[in-house]
Amino acid sequence: MALVSVVVPVKDERANVRPLVARLSAALADGPPWEVVFVDDGSTDGTARELADLAADDDHVKFVRLRRNFGQSAAMQAGFDHASGDVIVTMDGDLQNDPADVPGMLAKLDEGYDVILGERACRQDKLFLRKLPSWAANWLIRKVTRVPFRDFGCTLRAMRREVVDGLTLYGEMHRFITAFAVQQGARVAQVPVNHHPRTAGTSKYNLTRTVRVMLDLMTVKFLDSYQTRPMHLFGGLGLMLLAVGTMALAAALVMKFTTGPGMTANPLFLVGAMLELMGVQFLSLGLMGEVMTRIYFESQGKPAYLVRETRGFAGRGRRVYQYRIPAGRQTG
Repeated sequence: MALVSVVVPVKDERANVRPLVARLSAALADGPPWEVVFVDDGSTDGTARELADLAADDDHVKFVRLRRNFGQSAAMQAGFDHASGDVIVTMDGDLQNDPADVPGMLAKLDEGYDVILGERACRQDKLFLRKLPSWAANWLIRKVTRVPFRDFGCTLRAMRREVVDGLTLYGEMHRFITAFAVQQGARVAQVPVNHHPRTAGTSKYNLTRTVRVMLDLMTVKFLDSYQTRPMHLFGGLGLMLLAVGTMALAAALVMKFTTGPGMTANPLFLVGAMLELMGVQFLSLGLMGEVMTRIYFESQGKPAYLVRETRGFAGRGRRVYQYRIPAGRQTG
């Protein structure tokens, strides 16, 4: 049976990690072999010592301690890098996610999906501090990424290893794992899961995350639509500004020879000159982006595509980054 790795980033969750391991043990006792990879992201409350004791007492528990607080995305990436499983389950360490939901998600994964997302059916969070900002962020993410899921903030998810291997998380991009998986061509489903109120520790969430989500969303949209063709974005904006600037300069020139003020006294002249300069800058930015795109892909030997399946090559040809279909989903 495939090994299941449960990746749990934690920070200052000393009172929660031992109960979480007990609940995972109960939930996965009759299932496939499993391990839980805790990543301590710079805790200062004794979480590291508690995890070290757990790892010494229980072979299922693995422990990674980061040198300082790097953020949830970096901690989750560290968990992915150290996990050994063919299936990766992610969850929070605050006991709000329910380990009892994991077997059902694994069963759903066996139906041929690549990623199973949790949807918090009855969220046990404060309305104005957590729920309303989350609803707004989920709506915005759906509109921008065109990924039709209702809850992008639920950390509880199950993913096949090949999907995880295609992820590299920076900044706070853990919120967009779903969007990245869809961009890979993964088959994704969302299922309702339980959500419990926090009973120990303190939440690390604050409203500034909503602003960071909007900024990160711009990055995700750019990587999805323009990573391999930045000139289409910046060049398009540059041409538009040049066109508007040309019209403003032409209007100023016509006004000079009719009844309008002179060129230097006409605001349209200044606006047109500024727009022309901005247009040239955007075109230059697009050209630099094209050069950087080629450096990124060619220096690392990365193609600008993902292969789902090949037939009949018998090892011929150059190596490519292949997205593997799970067993039972190959088609003739």
